[in-house]
Amino acid sequence: MVHRMKLAFSTLGVPGLPIPDVVRLAATHGYHGVELRAHPEEPVHPGLHLPQRADVAAEFKAAGIEILGLAGYARVAAPGDDEPVLQEIRDLLELARDLGAPFIRVFPGGGTDQSPEEADATAARRLGTAAEYAADLGVRILLETHDSHRTGADAMRVLGLVGHRQVGALWDVMHTWLGGEQPTSTFPALSPYLGYVQVKDIASADDTTPLPLGAGVLPLTECVELLSREGWDGWLCWEYEKRWYETAAPLPDLLGPGREHLARLLNESA
Repeated sequence: MVHRMKLAFSTLGVPGLPIPDVVRLAATHGYHGVELRAHPEEPVHPGLHLPQRADVAAEFKAAGIEILGLAGYARVAAPGDDEPVLQEIRDLLELARDLGAPFIRVFPGGGTDQSPEEADATAARRLGTAAEYAADLGVRILLETHDSHRTGADAMRVLGLVGHRQVGALWDVMHTWLGGEQPTSTFPALSPYLGYVQVKDIASADDTTPLPLGAGVLPLTECVELLSREGWDGWLCWEYEKRWYETAAPLPDLLGPGREHLARLLNESA
């Protein structure tokens, strides 16, 4: 049986790289898509004008590479007024629509001075409001397992309150592992909501410097086997956090071996 999952990488691993070079890397190394970090220091961000957005979309389309999603930085559980957070999400959704990207990523970002219940309610309220706008634009909002809600169980509390098909989950395998949750617990929690999966590798819980896939301690084999066994046919996106770790090896040199490692896991689990 041939695996059905598609492979992508995040531009977090190649900070500031011009879009033509990003597209070339994806095509050269056999990736189906790219997750674009949507930040003002990157080539793609909500400040782009319509002609610039059209150029980016055309660049990817010409190469047959998909824009998987936009990795934004809205923090939906953060204390404070709703409107600035909602505006940030709306701006991301509009950019995703213009680029033809099916997903945007948001963070939980709950504050230490909130109770878990308060953070859950704040996130659910904002996501529920944004979901209607997302539905109009045909884009899905994904809450990443991260920071205040790093496990599948944490994310499920929020997503269960929202109850809208345009709001789902982005499974970051590092954060669920750091939260002490096993893949066999994460997947059942997130499966009704799962948009895609971010894979990566690190040396240990105390050293999260990015490593080549397969060189660290994260349960990638178990995750891929589980996804395959459950018949999940979405995206695996390699998020190599070079932006935060300047001493990490350059991602372009690792993309080929990384794709081969993921393909091997997929074929072994088929």
